[in-house]
Amino acid sequence: MITETKTHRVEPDITIFEISGRLNLGNLLQSAENAIQSLINSGSRKLVIDLSGITAIDSSGIGMLLSCAGQMDQLGGQLRVAGAHHTVAKVLQTVRMDRIVPLDADVALSCGSFSSRDDISNRSGK
Repeated sequence: MITETKTHRVEPDITIFEISGRLNLGNLLQSAENAIQSLINSGSRKLVIDLSGITAIDSSGIGMLLSCAGQMDQLGGQLRVAGAHHTVAKVLQTVRMDRIVPLDADVALSCGSFSSRDDISNRSGK
């Protein structure tokens, strides 16, 4: 399956980045990472990575998500991961991804978890 991505906005300030296919080592992973970094660099501070269409993930895919989450954190924003299921969810649970990046069952839960208070505390370093 070919990896595909789509981006759209929810509410005025939440960006959803959908990935489908496989999130593993290769040029398509680099393209997805570049697209996410571009969103962050262009000012997105509430970003949901929707993995509901992902069928497989490897350590490179996990590393990419962690790298983007770290970049977002440094800029005072928040990245959440939504929709991981079956094997992908098991892999993320095994590596305890939820200790670093919030994992939500779906995009709606991710969007509902953002608040203006989160933004203020992230910017002030609390």
